Amino acid sequence: MILRRRVPELWHRLDVTVRDLPLGVLFLVASVLPVFHGDGTEVGGLPHRPADALAGAAAVLQCLPLAVRRRWPLVCLALVSAGFALDQVRGYHLVAGTALPIALLSAGSYLDRYRRTTLVAATAAFAALSVELHRRGPGEPAAEFVTFYLALALAWGAGTWMRSARLAEAERSSRVAEDARTAERTRIARELHDVVTHHVTAMVVQAEAARYLTAAPDRLDRTLTAVSDTGRRAITDLRHLLDLLNPDHGTGHGGEDRTPPVGRVLTLVEQTRRAGQPVEFTEEGTPPASTGSADLVAYRVVQEALTNALKYDHGSRTSVLVRHGEREITVEVGTDGSGSRAASPGGSGRGLDGLRERVDVLGGDFSAGSRSDGGFLVRARIPAGSPA
Repeated sequence: MILRRRVPELWHRLDVTVRDLPLGVLFLVASVLPVFHGDGTEVGGLPHRPADALAGAAAVLQCLPLAVRRRWPLVCLALVSAGFALDQVRGYHLVAGTALPIALLSAGSYLDRYRRTTLVAATAAFAALSVELHRRGPGEPAAEFVTFYLALALAWGAGTWMRSARLAEAERSSRVAEDARTAERTRIARELHDVVTHHVTAMVVQAEAARYLTAAPDRLDRTLTAVSDTGRRAITDLRHLLDLLNPDHGTGHGGEDRTPPVGRVLTLVEQTRRAGQPVEFTEEGTPPASTGSADLVAYRVVQEALTNALKYDHGSRTSVLVRHGEREITVEVGTDGSGSRAASPGGSGRGLDGLRERVDVLGGDFSAGSRSDGGFLVRARIPAGSPA
């Protein structure tokens, strides 16, 4: 089994010229075997001539250039056409004549430049050959030459179709790769938005509060310590996120899991509390053994909602509920509208849109809007187990 797998791998590692050479050698061997003499391609009805030195030259010209049919298709077609013309004019009718439609197929498939010029030149050359064969031969009807020309044109057309299909597949693959890169850039941008916005907002709120605590050294020291801790967490989260851009990320063994679990929501709650936001945290149920991406998305929902609470309803009573079900995680974060937004910078509004897209990708439900009491409620139902 191992040998059976390795042989194709070794074959495809060879240069394309080496891989194309055996076909030409096969036609060359068949052309020199006496049993096949006179059984090759015949156009024009010229009588069969016994093989001589020129027959060998015609066979070599038609067969060996097939080795470069993909690397230099125009050179291959020119040499094979010259050998074919010598073969037919001399009346050898070698099996090597079969190489001409193969050369045309390869030229139609792999020739990138001068395609129209090549087609016109090949047509003119065939017309000249037909006139010469008609002059030397018994006067075969023109329909025979037209039929043979159409057969050769079919080979060129098949090669052209193969080229178009190959280019279309390459374009599709390129488009898929570009879409994947765009999606990855978007994902990283969202992660950066979540991490930077949350931590920096908390630091701004804590630093603003520190201005009014100069008369209370103990409280000022705790506030400045909280700012430092928040900054360190921001650096740690950014380092974890930037590790994803490292090509070697995830190849080691025993590394730390970089995905923030829902259990770290409590850390977010504590950080938000230290920024002056009274937060009530409730967690219900037991997380399933495998949550897929739902774990991270739930964490980001809480993170963005708490960040917005600090920005737009600073000081209001805030509730965080995380409910674990058998197949989903439900997150609810709400404020009562009793705070103010004076202590925090505004935002772009793209955070909630990003959350909605993340939840939608997993097939969940997301909503965010004002409550009747003037507060704001963010709710997400996230199916668990999806690796998307």
